[in-house]
Amino acid sequence: MILSMTGFASTTREFPGGLMSIEVRAVNHRYLDVQMRLPEELRSIEPQLRELIASRVTRGKVECRIGLNQTADDTPQLELNRDTVARLLAVCQEVRELAPGIRDLGMGEVLRWPGALKSNSLPPEALQQLCIDGLGVVLEDFRATRGREGHKLSTILLDRISGMDAIVAAVKPKLPQILEAYRNKLASRLQEALGNVDDDRLKQEFALFAQKIDVDEELERLSTHLAEVRRILKTGGQVGKRLDFLMQELNREANTLGSKSVSTDTTQASVELKVLIEQMREQIQNVE
Repeated sequence: MILSMTGFASTTREFPGGLMSIEVRAVNHRYLDVQMRLPEELRSIEPQLRELIASRVTRGKVECRIGLNQTADDTPQLELNRDTVARLLAVCQEVRELAPGIRDLGMGEVLRWPGALKSNSLPPEALQQLCIDGLGVVLEDFRATRGREGHKLSTILLDRISGMDAIVAAVKPKLPQILEAYRNKLASRLQEALGNVDDDRLKQEFALFAQKIDVDEELERLSTHLAEVRRILKTGGQVGKRLDFLMQELNREANTLGSKSVSTDTTQASVELKVLIEQMREQIQNVE
């Protein structure tokens, strides 16, 4: 299976006091480019999230958005941790006895003391793990959507390959006829220009030009490249760059076919091949 670089997936996760939304979308790109949109509460695990994305995606411009929203029906509740505050105040009393001039802690400082307030909201570590697990699920769905899109791309490419195979198959049987017609045309022109031309001279001239206009080798290479494209599509995996290279090779052979053409048949074949190759190239830009 080949994968498209275009895809989208999202999910939401509930937690005490809020709702987490995770969204991943991607478009084609030459390399892997990951852009993160995170709330401050999750900023510390950004490297881990990037690493998780890179383990599932190799190419594409990927945007990951993660949001936290407080729910009205489950507002976090705060409760004073009396034991912690009592111990803190006892320690403060001991410090004042050792240093009578020291300033007392204010109410805000006491409430900000770690553990002074108890809350039913999710601890930071649990919130971070919820995000990591949620992103893993989204990436699985994301890969599935890219796979479905990749299957559609594969179908389109195979259809274009069949079209190119048909063009090559139609031109090959015509080559002897094309060469013979060109031989007669060349003989007629030489006789008009030089008068009587002996057969040896005509054979020499024709042999020279026949080498220049022979496109059998180009057609064979076209067939070979098309077979390789089929094989790669069947094998699947990360094949975008390989397919792009083969499009260049196919285009090279199609151009050579056109430049050597001495017949409307081969000229038309070259044009039709280049149209199909360009259509394939556009689709391959979306293949991972």
